[in-house]
Amino acid sequence: RKSCKRAIVKSTTRVMAHTTEQVLFVASGCAALRVRSCNAIALAATRSPSLGTTQTRARRARTHLCVKSHRACGEVRMEAAAGKAGDTKLRVLVVGGGGREHALARAIARSPMLDALWVAPGNVGMRDVAQLLPHVDAESVDSIVSAAVEVNADLVVIGPEVALVRGAADALRERGIAVFGPSAAAAELEGSKTFTKDFMQRHNIPTAWYGKFDGRGGGRKAADAAQAAKTFVRARGGTPIVIKADGLAAGKGVIIAKSLAEADAAIDAMMLENAFGEAGMRIVVEECLVGEEASFFALVQGERAVALGSAQDHKAVGEGDTGPNTGGMGAYSPAPVVTERVHRELMERVVLPTARGMAKEGRAFSGVLFVGAMITAAGVKVLEYNVRFGDPECQVLLTRLRSDLLPTLLAVATGAVDLGAPELRDDVAAMVVVLASRGYPGDYSAAKRSVIRGIDAANAMPGVFVYHAGTAAGDSKDGSEATVIATGGRVLGVTAEGPSIADARHRSYAAIDHTSSG
Repeated sequence: RKSCKRAIVKSTTRVMAHTTEQVLFVASGCAALRVRSCNAIALAATRSPSLGTTQTRARRARTHLCVKSHRACGEVRMEAAAGKAGDTKLRVLVVGGGGREHALARAIARSPMLDALWVAPGNVGMRDVAQLLPHVDAESVDSIVSAAVEVNADLVVIGPEVALVRGAADALRERGIAVFGPSAAAAELEGSKTFTKDFMQRHNIPTAWYGKFDGRGGGRKAADAAQAAKTFVRARGGTPIVIKADGLAAGKGVIIAKSLAEADAAIDAMMLENAFGEAGMRIVVEECLVGEEASFFALVQGERAVALGSAQDHKAVGEGDTGPNTGGMGAYSPAPVVTERVHRELMERVVLPTARGMAKEGRAFSGVLFVGAMITAAGVKVLEYNVRFGDPECQVLLTRLRSDLLPTLLAVATGAVDLGAPELRDDVAAMVVVLASRGYPGDYSAAKRSVIRGIDAANAMPGVFVYHAGTAAGDSKDGSEATVIATGGRVLGVTAEGPSIADARHRSYAAIDHTSSG
């Protein structure tokens, strides 16, 4: 007991003391576990009966392990604070299959800390940097957890918001697996617009004025709520005004109504016509802010936060911001509107108060916080929060990344004392242009299985990389050749870097000229 490297363990599950520099382990069964240490104690669990496999999670990284509490039936809550990486080698699972996950996987693959990398389900473009798990459903908590156990992952990085809102991070942590991404309680910042607006009001975070209307249950309740929303629009001076579906709608649940007829139609579509399912049965009606929009990213662990970077994305499907909104048709970084003053304002008035407020409410945030902000004449105002990297903003942010991404992800996931400060190249701008299937965001079924050509030629250009989103390996429509085919709405993200946004844009469009489909 006097030794600072001695662990005292009382448990019905056999646990071995093991000299190593990092520990993540699984405790299972009705066991009471007590660990006392005053320095880097390393533990590794042997066989876990509940999972039916040997879970060895020691990976040679300095950590301090603190068992905070345990419950009668053996649930153990652990906190691990990662120290210096040393010669750590990690087994990493990235969850998702789009352009964002391709960018994450490519950045992680460059890390000297990496032992092995999987992407679930991934896509054909990721085969060069990771092993794919195409059987995994990236929106299913059970499927994600099974995949993490299957590959014996040390760290799971979750890309899509649906999995986070459904509690994938919670389920992984319950099994002793480190995860980059917030709990379901913290993910409400993206999962519910109503919660978010009320939260900002409680914590004096600048945002637009708003009204909230609940038609859940349908029938007369929905009709009355829709009528109340229409009355609110008129009482607030009419249009332009913003109508938002409360829940997740794949980036398409926000409508800027420019006339009363458009506002009424949007309200009816969401609350009476089931346009977004349950996500649209509650709505937020809010002020249409005037200014320039920007995306701002920060890494958050509890009440602490460090800035990552800024970007601007474009959601309209057509050239010149025309046509319906999409999940995102392009982005560039840095955002010129995010000056040093705006950067400070975003951190001091938005990010840090958000982190502190979530912790105060028992919803401590861990992961990347994506603030959608409007830079107005009166200062910064929050449009929305997302609780994951943006797509396609992630592609341009990571194109500019100078430092190793993996230690940063691990530090946030394990609650390290030092979160580090990710370094972006200040002398480089990046732009991604999304190539989508004809018909997107509507019906694009006729474009599926189109053969994509010219990707290698585009990638051969200096400063260019093509991220895959909706692609797969397959045969052409006539079966004559094995090739890359389109399977989704957003298919490729042609990304380029340059000394300025204009230079990056020129390279990106020049690379696009090398590609074709049909």
